[in-house]
Amino acid sequence: MRAQNAASVGRRWFDDSGMSLMEVMIAVAILGVGLLALSSAIPIAAYGIQEGNQLSTATFLANQRMEQVRNATWQASPATDKLGVSASATAAPVGDGAATTFPDESPLAAPYAGYSRTVRITDCGIAPGCGGVVDAALRQVTVTVSYQPMTGMGVSASGTTKSAIIAMYVSQR
Repeated sequence: MRAQNAASVGRRWFDDSGMSLMEVMIAVAILGVGLLALSSAIPIAAYGIQEGNQLSTATFLANQRMEQVRNATWQASPATDKLGVSASATAAPVGDGAATTFPDESPLAAPYAGYSRTVRITDCGIAPGCGGVVDAALRQVTVTVSYQPMTGMGVSASGTTKSAIIAMYVSQR
């Protein structure tokens, strides 16, 4: 008799007659809660991806310009200055013949129209120098790439910018 009771209980749990309405409603509720949590996380994830993409692009553009600056000629003999020096923190560098060597780009050409790029070159031979180092054969180059960032709600307010800034010292050859 005891064996029959165990068998009948086993049949009850593994019966092929289908699911009850209560089981279906519980499953729908659990799936609904999961989908709701997932849908609220999607905008935040999209913002993070977009922010990372913008910062990576800005860093790429800054490094691209820095490579061009690194290849510019600045030598003592014969005296050649294709690198230039910025007259102030807001002026593009000027080299031989009063030519602007790396003009400001605001905005950049397509497909980078949402970015602007500036190059500032400081002469380390003029006090206070660069980081306390005074040397006429040394210049500090700073490349700044700015862009209008995204927020969790879309594009940030007009006038709000983020920047990727890289700096390097260049020695006269």
